[in-house]
Amino acid sequence: MTNRRALFFIACLGLLTFGIVMTTLGAVLPRVIEQFGIGKASAGSLLLLNTFGIVVGSLVFGPVVDRWGYKEMLLAATAIVIVGLEGIAFAPSMAVLRASVVLSGFGGGIINGGTNALVADISVDDRMAAVARLQVFFGVGAVGLPLTLGILLGTFSHTTILAAVGAMVLVPFVATAITPFPAPKQAQGISRAAVSRLLRDPIMLLFGVMVFLESGNEITVGGWTTTYVKEELLIGERSALTFLTLYWLGMTLGRAALSVLLRALNPIRLVAGCLTIALIGSLLLIATHSPPIAAVGVFCLGAGFSATFPIVLGLVAGRHAALSGTAIGLIMAIALVGGMIVPWLTGVLGAGYGLRGSFVIVPVGIVLTGGLLGALGGRRSVEADGPLEVRKPL
Repeated sequence: MTNRRALFFIACLGLLTFGIVMTTLGAVLPRVIEQFGIGKASAGSLLLLNTFGIVVGSLVFGPVVDRWGYKEMLLAATAIVIVGLEGIAFAPSMAVLRASVVLSGFGGGIINGGTNALVADISVDDRMAAVARLQVFFGVGAVGLPLTLGILLGTFSHTTILAAVGAMVLVPFVATAITPFPAPKQAQGISRAAVSRLLRDPIMLLFGVMVFLESGNEITVGGWTTTYVKEELLIGERSALTFLTLYWLGMTLGRAALSVLLRALNPIRLVAGCLTIALIGSLLLIATHSPPIAAVGVFCLGAGFSATFPIVLGLVAGRHAALSGTAIGLIMAIALVGGMIVPWLTGVLGAGYGLRGSFVIVPVGIVLTGGLLGALGGRRSVEADGPLEVRKPL
């Protein structure tokens, strides 16, 4: 027997872990730059490696959960994240740091996709709202790490804090180990025709380009905010971490509100409204030299980015319910390719033009995402596809 509440709790712990994975590198990037004496381009390549690991994990998890189920995969991924976080904490060289960044990203990518797919599977009646509630815990992890660093730095070292955070990931590992999970959906094998249909779906392609841009923007802001405000606003590291906390807090609060707002508002229009808030926030951040105004801009960026992923993932899982893991994994992988390219490009441009100039990439991405959203049309056309049939196994 499986318990939906217990499974949702496990998913929440998992996504909280992924929030830690996503924000760790951005939170310690100024220290890494100083410790290893690297430039912005090299720092951007670390963000690239982290996201590369997440992309690979996202591609791996989908077929695995559809064919063999969730439990063992989530256990292995959580163990990998622990190893990666401890490696980042104690890395004696850039080679060890790079390997640890890839490992934590790989495990995090599996956890991210697996927990979102699990919640979509057990929440058939309210997928988007359930995924939005789940995504709140991503924000808890993402807010918690920079907030913890900001409070404890000066009393404890970066190494001690990160090592303790890595050890705390044992909690979701144990919880996953003792909880029963549902049986695999496609234990008899995955249909070639079903996979082919998924890959040829034009709505999926449109979703993919949208989240490519969205993920690029989210990871750019999350990865570069502390460095941006240190250099462009001339503030200290502890204050810079406050800005990163505000970004993830805005996203967390926005996702907490989504489950309520989705009861009354069309999800496509809700995404459009949030993108407008994000655009305003990005323009404030780029235009101002005032820390309070920049803080408002960073918070608006987090809140404005809150809607896209939960709503898109809910729609994808409903559109391809029989292969929800594979469908979500494909979308995640496309998204995170954007999450590799855009932060890296921001670092490269920042080396030549400064981060204020390179951050123009963020509002451009928001405008393009809004244009693609308009091309989707109404929610009914997005959800028109039915469940996929399963016939000949691969």
